[in-house]
Amino acid sequence: MVRDAGDRCIFCDIIEGKAHSYKIYEDELSLAILDINPFSRGHCLVIPKRHVPWWHELSKEENASLFEVAKTVAEKMMMALSPDFVCMYARGRRIPHTHIFLVPTYKGDVLDRFFNALELFQESPPELAALREREGMEEIAERLRKA
Repeated sequence: MVRDAGDRCIFCDIIEGKAHSYKIYEDELSLAILDINPFSRGHCLVIPKRHVPWWHELSKEENASLFEVAKTVAEKMMMALSPDFVCMYARGRRIPHTHIFLVPTYKGDVLDRFFNALELFQESPPELAALREREGMEEIAERLRKA
């Protein structure tokens, strides 16, 4: 699927069969493939078949499908690879087609160490500590509830 003239989306090319991928599982609305730049053996991407840049723009059906496929693939990872857990996250910055990372993770591996380090970072910088203050938390919670 072409996003703009001359600007192709690799995930759309994969969905349309124009680019190679290692398909793991799919349903009517979503597809799971191996990531070609994995953080761990078996690292997968779960993508909607419709080109949607931001996950909050998915339809309810697409959202349900995306997370059902993610759950199915995570269960397959647990059976086939026996990781300690499957890390799921989405960043959506580099490729503007919604996708979820599913990464089989083992205690002490690269991703486990990264998130453990991130937890320390989250607790220490003064600019992040300010975000935990009660008044600010109450104010932002109220703004989000009213939106």
